[in-house]
Amino acid sequence: MSEFEGLSDQFILRMHEFIRQEVQADALAGTRFVGLPAKRRAEALFREIERRGLICTPIHWGQHL
Repeated sequence: MSEFEGLSDQFILRMHEFIRQEVQADALAGTRFVGLPAKRRAEALFREIERRGLICTPIHWGQHL
């Protein structure tokens, strides 16, 4: 059973987008609030997005982690 089973496509995409925006905000502010657990979660979300055949804006982690 997938951890994302029962969640809508829109919800999966919103979760990924939220993390992407937080990473972007960290980069702009020169801070680092988003850590490794969020990166792992984003990677799992991205795999699920690909599995479902959806499209999202990738997260550019840069030197963040």
